[in-house]
Amino acid sequence: MKVAVRTLCEFAARTGDLDFRYTPAPSAAEGIAGHQLIQSRRTSDYKSEYLLTGECLGIKISGRVDGYHPGRRRLEEIKTHRGDLSRIRDHQRALHRAQLRAYGALLCRQENLPGIELVLVYYDVGRDRETLVTESATAGVLWQELEGLCQQFRWWAEQEDHHLEQRNERLTSLSFPFPRFRPRQRELAETVYKNAMTAGTLLLEAPTGLGKTLGTLFPALMAVGRSDQDRLFYLTCRNTARQLALDAVDRLRTAQPETGPWPLRVLELVAKDDACEHPDKACHGESCPLARGFFDRLPDARAEAAQAGTMTREELARIAAGHDVCPYFLAQEMARWSDVVVGDVNRLFDQSALLHGLIRQNQWRATVLVDEAHNLVDRARGMYSVQLDQQRLLRVKKSAPTPLKKAVDRTARAWQGLIREQDPDGPVFLDALPPGLIGSLQGLVSALTDYLADHPPDLALQELLFESVSFMKLADSFGDHSLCEFRRAGRGRARLTIQNLIPADFLKDRFAAAESVLLFSATLSPGIYYRDLLGLPENAAFTSLPSPFNADQLQVHFTPRISTRQVHREESLVPIADVIARQFRERPGHYLAFFSSFQYLQAVSEALASRAPDIPQRCQTPGMSQSAREGFLAEFRQPGPSVAFAVLGGVFSEGIDLPGDQLIGAFVATLGLPPFDAWHDILKQRLQQRFGAGYEYTYLIPGIQKVAQAAGRVIRTPEDRGVIWLIDDRFMGAQIQNLLPRWWFTPAESGSE
Repeated sequence: MKVAVRTLCEFAARTGDLDFRYTPAPSAAEGIAGHQLIQSRRTSDYKSEYLLTGECLGIKISGRVDGYHPGRRRLEEIKTHRGDLSRIRDHQRALHRAQLRAYGALLCRQENLPGIELVLVYYDVGRDRETLVTESATAGVLWQELEGLCQQFRWWAEQEDHHLEQRNERLTSLSFPFPRFRPRQRELAETVYKNAMTAGTLLLEAPTGLGKTLGTLFPALMAVGRSDQDRLFYLTCRNTARQLALDAVDRLRTAQPETGPWPLRVLELVAKDDACEHPDKACHGESCPLARGFFDRLPDARAEAAQAGTMTREELARIAAGHDVCPYFLAQEMARWSDVVVGDVNRLFDQSALLHGLIRQNQWRATVLVDEAHNLVDRARGMYSVQLDQQRLLRVKKSAPTPLKKAVDRTARAWQGLIREQDPDGPVFLDALPPGLIGSLQGLVSALTDYLADHPPDLALQELLFESVSFMKLADSFGDHSLCEFRRAGRGRARLTIQNLIPADFLKDRFAAAESVLLFSATLSPGIYYRDLLGLPENAAFTSLPSPFNADQLQVHFTPRISTRQVHREESLVPIADVIARQFRERPGHYLAFFSSFQYLQAVSEALASRAPDIPQRCQTPGMSQSAREGFLAEFRQPGPSVAFAVLGGVFSEGIDLPGDQLIGAFVATLGLPPFDAWHDILKQRLQQRFGAGYEYTYLIPGIQKVAQAAGRVIRTPEDRGVIWLIDDRFMGAQIQNLLPRWWFTPAESGSE
C-alpha cells in the first residue's frame, strides 16, 4: 500500500472536533509565492521540495518536505497564513506538527541521521513575517511515532490493498448489462475505452439517443481495472444527471455474475446545503453536536461507509446518524476512499475543489468524465467571478461594533472615492482594480476575522467577511482573463464585479492533473472552441460520432423571408404565428416554440391567440417554481395537443426528455446570439486578441449551440418522428448551417416556407 505523508497524518493524527470557523487564508497563488519566497531566502545548500520516501510496517510512504538544510540537519515545513497566528486552531497545529515529525522520521532513515532539528515556519503573507516553531528529535523517537501512525493505518491499508485487487479483477471482466448495444453505442464505448487506456484528453460529441451515461461509464470502469487507475470522477453540470450516473452504476452492478460482493465504492457528493443536518449552527464543536468529537468517531463511521457499496446522500446520512457525525464531512472523508465519485463539476474545477486537491495530494491517476460538457464554459466563468456589494457594507456600518468602526468607515470612504471617479450612468469597465478599495478591504478582512473569533456568530458580519474574502482571492490573480465592472443602481447601491471571461487560465492545471479526460455532450462543435476556452492541452482530440437517428425521422424547415433581428421584431410577430398555426393544423400534436426573451415570447403568443384562438397554448413565465415547471412538462404527457412557448437557453431548452408523441416539433425563432452590448464587445475583443476568433467565440458558437440543444428535444429515440422550424433568414447561411447537426440536412428532408 502506498500513502502520502499528509494522507497518513490526516487519517491517523486527527482527533477532537471539526472546526471550520473562518481564519483568513492566503489564496493558492499567495501560498505558492510565500513558499517560494521563504525558500529563496535560505542558504545555497537549502534543498526545496525535498522528496522523502520510506517503508514502515509494510506501508510505502512518500512526500515532499518544503525544505532541508543538510549542513544544519534542519528540516522545515512552511505554512502560510494571514493575520494573527493564534487564529490557527489547535487541531490544525497538531496536524502540521505530525506531518513535520513524519517527514523527520523518513529523513533520518533515508539519510541515516541520528537526529534532526524540526522547524514549522508560519509565514504571514500580509505582513511578510516568519514565526518559527522549533524542536529537536532523535531518529528513534521519530520512527517510533511514525510506526504508531502506521499501526493505526495498517489495517486500513491491508483492507484497501485487498479491495483494490478485488475491484480491478471484477472491473477487468465487467459485463455490459444489456444483450446488445444501442446503435452506435459500441462505437461510443470503444472510443471512451481507448481514450482512458491511452491517458488521452478527448472532446466527444455524442448525439442524443446513444445512451451516453452507460456508454461512457461502462468502458471507463473497464479501463480503470485494466490500467490500474486509482479513481474515476463522473462530473455533471446538472443535479438530475447525478442520479442517471448512479442508476447506471447500479445497473452494471446487478448485471454482473454472482461471484461475491460487488467491490466498487461509489460516492455521491452533494452540496453542503443539501447534506447539512443543522443549517442553523456553525461548523465547530462549540456550536454543532455533529462537529463535537467528529474525528474521534470518524474511524467507525468511515469503516461502515466503506462497506456500503454505493454511498448515496441518503445512505451516508443514515450511517452518519448512527455515529453522530456530520454527513457532509463524512462524504468529504469518503472521497479519499471511493473508486467512483459522482458530483457537480465544481468539485474538480472551482477555486477550492476537493477532488483536485486529493489528486495532487495523493498523486492519483484519475479518469475524469464530464457530462453535458458544453455547459462547462459558462459554469467555469461563474466559478471564477465574484461581486462586491456596497449595500452590504452600509447595512453593517449602521450598527457596526466599536472595534470594527474604523475598518468599516475606511472601506465606506474607499467606496465613495470610487463612486466619485466613475460615470454614474450605466456600467463602467475598469482597466485595473481600484487600489484604494482593495487596500481597505484587506484591513476590513483582518478586523472582521479578529472580531468574529472572539464574539458570537453574527450573520451580517459573516456574509460581509465571506464576500470580501472571495473578492480578494480573485483580485490576487486578476488579469486579461477577467474583467472588472463597476455599476451603480442608486445611492448606496454600487457594485464592483470581477467577471471571468476566459476560464482556461484557471482550469488548465485541473485538466493537466488528471490521468485521462473525457468531455462529452450532444453539442461540442467546433472542438477548438472548447479546447481554447477550457484550457485543454494542445493535443486534445475531438471526435464526433454519427447519430443513431436517420434522416427520415426529421424534417427541417427554414423561413428565408422572416427576420428575428431586434429592428424586425414587431413585423415578425404575425408571420411567426402563421408558421406555428399552419404547422399545428397540418399535424396536430405537442410543440415547443423557443424565443430570445419573455417579451418576444409573449408577443408571439398573443399574435397566435388572435389569429388562431382554437390552438391551445401555454407559456413559460419568469422564475417558475419547481412545481410550476413540473406542471408545464406534465402537459406534454396529456393527449390534447398544444403549443408551449419557452425561452431559448432556459430550463426547457435542454435536459428534458420528451420521447414519442410527447413532443413532435419545435420552432426556434432566434439565433440565440447574446446581446450586442458593451460587456460582450469587450469579451469579443479579448477573445479576438487571445484566439483570433472574437465574433465566433462570443456570439455565433454559443448562440447556435443553444439552438441545437433546444431543437434536439424533438428526436429522442429511433422511433421518434418530428419537425423543426428554424425561423430567421440567417439560418440559411452556410457558416451557421455548418454548426448545426449534420444528420439534420439531406435534400429529401429540408424544406422552406
